[in-house]
Amino acid sequence: MIKIYMTDEVGHIHEISEITKGCWVNIINPTEEEIEHVTKRLQLPLDFLRDPLDEEERSRIEKEDNHVLIIINIPLVTKDEYDRAIYDTIPLGIIITDECFITVCLKDNPIFHLFAQNKVKQFFTYKKTRFALQILYLIATSYLKYLKQINKKTDEIENELHQSMKNKELFSLLNLEKSLVYFTTSLKSNNIVMQKMLRSNYLKMYEDDKDLLEDVIIENQQAIEMAETHMSILSGMMDAFASVISNNVNIVMKFLTSFTIILALPTMVASFYGMNVELPFQNYQHAFYIPIIISAIFAIITAFIFWKKKFF
Repeated sequence: MIKIYMTDEVGHIHEISEITKGCWVNIINPTEEEIEHVTKRLQLPLDFLRDPLDEEERSRIEKEDNHVLIIINIPLVTKDEYDRAIYDTIPLGIIITDECFITVCLKDNPIFHLFAQNKVKQFFTYKKTRFALQILYLIATSYLKYLKQINKKTDEIENELHQSMKNKELFSLLNLEKSLVYFTTSLKSNNIVMQKMLRSNYLKMYEDDKDLLEDVIIENQQAIEMAETHMSILSGMMDAFASVISNNVNIVMKFLTSFTIILALPTMVASFYGMNVELPFQNYQHAFYIPIIISAIFAIITAFIFWKKKFF
C-alpha cells in the first residue's frame, strides 16, 4: 500500500495521487510492483526499499549518492491466540532524497497516523530532516509509553500471583520479559544510529534540528534505562514468585495431609468395632455411640495438636 501526502504553506496535510517534489510517500507492506514503481520513479537503490521489509534487519544509517537511508526499530503491539498483548519491534525505513521523503514498513503504525491526521505541530513534508527527527522523537516516546504499559501489566500479574498456584501468570511474566529484551536491544541499536547522525554529516541540520536530535537521544536513553530496570525487576520477580507458587502448593498439600490424618483416626476406630470378633461393650444398649465418641475424641485431639503446630 502506498499513500502520498503533501503539506501546504500553513502545515495542513493533504493526500495526493502522484509523487511530487516535497511530498511524503508512506509505503506499508508493498507488493513487488509497488516497489519497482517507486524505485524507478525516484531512481532509488532497490535495497533501500527491500531492507526495511526484513523483520531481522538491524538499525543503521547509510548514504548512497544523494539518498540517505535510516533504518530504525519501532515498537509494535500485537495479540496472541489468548488475546494477550505481545510487545515486539519491527524495522522502519526512512529514505530522504532530494525530491521527497519516504517511509517503508511492514505494518502500519500509530505514529504514521499522527502525521497523516495533522496532529504533530510544526510538521511539513518538505522539511525532510526535521520530519525524520520528529519521527524519531515519537518513536522514543512510544517506547516509553509501552514500557509504562508493561510495568502496569506486571503489577496486575503480581497481584494475581499472590494467591495463584498455576503457571499461567508466570508465562505472562515470561512474555513481558521477552518483550523487554526486544525493547532493550532495539533501543540500544537505535541509540547508535542517533549518535552517528549527531556526529556525522549524513543530514543537513540547523541548530534547532541538533537540539531536537539531542532531545531524541535523551528520550531514547531514558527508555533504555527504564527497560533495563524493568527487566531486572521482572527477572527477580519471576524467581521469587516461582518459589511462592511452590510454597502455596506445599501449604495446600500440608492441609490436605493433616485433614486426611484426622479422618483416618475415626476410620480406624470404626474398622476395629466392625470386626466379627468379641468386642468390649458389644452387648451394651448404647454400644453404637462408643466408637463415635472415641472417634470424635481422637479427631479433636489430633486437630488441636495440628492447629497448635500451625499445620493449618
